[in-house]
Amino acid sequence: MDRVFEALSSTPRRRILAYLNGGELTAGEIAARFDFSKPALSAHLRVLEEAGLVERDKRGQYVYFRLVPDRLANTVFAWVSELCPQGRPLKREGEARAKARSAADDGADAHADGDPEPEPRA
Repeated sequence: MDRVFEALSSTPRRRILAYLNGGELTAGEIAARFDFSKPALSAHLRVLEEAGLVERDKRGQYVYFRLVPDRLANTVFAWVSELCPQGRPLKREGEARAKARSAADDGADAHADGDPEPEPRA
């Protein structure tokens, strides 16, 4: 989560994300929209990539970048859930349900492996 917020702390990186929201762009197309050096652009793109906010795809001599919208949405939701007074109890409830589901799945797997079903008690 920290990497995402670090990436979002920079105005140029937020602008890059806004441009990519319109569709994928080559590194050259992104560079044409800014007035800084190619190494500086590469550094910004690397931070966005390491945060999981963009993906790169090399096609021939061009490198295309595209937005990974789910990563941003999930991170912001997780952060807001922590801040929201309702968020913590909901998170605990979700974790408890996931744990119960996992335990039930483990029990079902044991029965599927040939273990006999426990006899009901009278």
